[in-house]
Amino acid sequence: MFSHIMIGTNNMEAARKFYDATIGALGGRPAIDNNGRLMYMHNGGLFLVTTPINGEPACGANGGTIGFAAESPEQADAWHAAGLAAGGTAIEDAPGVREASFGKLYLAYLRDPCGNKLCAMHRMS
Repeated sequence: MFSHIMIGTNNMEAARKFYDATIGALGGRPAIDNNGRLMYMHNGGLFLVTTPINGEPACGANGGTIGFAAESPEQADAWHAAGLAAGGTAIEDAPGVREASFGKLYLAYLRDPCGNKLCAMHRMS
């Protein structure tokens, strides 16, 4: 359904540190510099980080969440820990199992250094 996700940042250095750590915890590689943008390719997905081209400050989407697939609860926990160590902020409840109408999910939430809301999610069997 999606070709890619791109988010804005006001601090490329902080974004690189944060996303290299969190995407690395999911098994991805560090960013590739793509004309001043950070580009991450992993498991068929494309995630980019840029400073806004209109010159306005970047901000997190109010009501928006970007979800990253985790292969296990342990990988979601590693993602969460890597994000905290790299400048992220813990939000929502602590990482753990949540009941959904379609089954159990293991969720871990963070905000990146620019305020974007993120979640590592593992679908429980």
